[in-house]
Amino acid sequence: MREPFFRLLLLSALLLSLPGYGQQVDTFTNPLLPVGADPWSIYKDGYYYYTHTTGKNITLWKTTSIDQLKNAPSRVVWTAPAAGPNSHDVWAPELHFLGGKWYLYFAADDGNNSNHRLWVLENPSPDPLQGTWEMKGKLSGVEDKWAIDGSVFKHKNKLYLVWSGWEGDLNGKQDIYIARLKNPWTIKGPRVRLSTPTYPWERDGDLDPKNDPPHVDVNEGPEVLGHGNKLFLIYSASACWTDSYALGMLTANANSNLLKPSSWRKSPEPVFRQSPENEVFAPGHNSFFKSPDGKEDWILYHANSQRDQGCGSLRSPRAQPFTWNPDGTPNFGKPVSTQTRLPRPSGER
Repeated sequence: MREPFFRLLLLSALLLSLPGYGQQVDTFTNPLLPVGADPWSIYKDGYYYYTHTTGKNITLWKTTSIDQLKNAPSRVVWTAPAAGPNSHDVWAPELHFLGGKWYLYFAADDGNNSNHRLWVLENPSPDPLQGTWEMKGKLSGVEDKWAIDGSVFKHKNKLYLVWSGWEGDLNGKQDIYIARLKNPWTIKGPRVRLSTPTYPWERDGDLDPKNDPPHVDVNEGPEVLGHGNKLFLIYSASACWTDSYALGMLTANANSNLLKPSSWRKSPEPVFRQSPENEVFAPGHNSFFKSPDGKEDWILYHANSQRDQGCGSLRSPRAQPFTWNPDGTPNFGKPVSTQTRLPRPSGER
């Protein structure tokens, strides 16, 4: 009878020696999901709420561990109608908690890209995967121009909207704009342009010569990050269909007038770009989140794993921690390889 008993002890010892057996694994590898462009996450009350572009609806995921998105419950909270001004090309949703309610910001059109505009949904439920999402309407100012990638931030008790838009009504160049918000669904005052593509690394956007237009200069996907006495507006530069797609940065003093273009200074080089040695290409359209214990800063972004994969369904969401330089600016480092094991955000349960 002793031999089976000793075999069982040996098997138990072998299993306990395996990494992660019997305990929660403390590391993970990217990507977080097989596909998912324009990823966004917000951490609240013990949960990450995550979303990304699907094209026809808005889906939310809920998880206590960002690396467990693949196993997390999800729910389609809004589906585009069959026809109408927001029936097609549902892009870059963002989930925000403002004034005790949840808001979803996204871009959509009627099937004609020239008609892309920003839209807002509202939900009073404590859990955004529950309750009812009400369409608050189109978010546009007096200009009512092409707009995508809307993001909201609060600073000194004032609510602001930043987005990517056209100066006029013709495609060819995307700029970064800012405006005050009267409430989460209403723009207050005129828009102000903060950035236009000027450096060569912002202007890689050739298309087939037969296209209209044959080239597009791009600044898009703006996200505001605060640290110390500075605000940083991180944006995606160059066209997403190129491997040059990268992150640029504008910097402003936290006490300056954010609606004055002169308050913002553009960095002359990208702050996050492709890493061929790590097999990460076209990283961009990022967002940020804090670890659950508030001790770590993380960047969430999409990227391709091979060259020339463009901006279709091959992009996948990835996350990695970042640090701060002595001058107070963010140091995002290089996008890590999918073979690199990263520690989970501190304080996760």
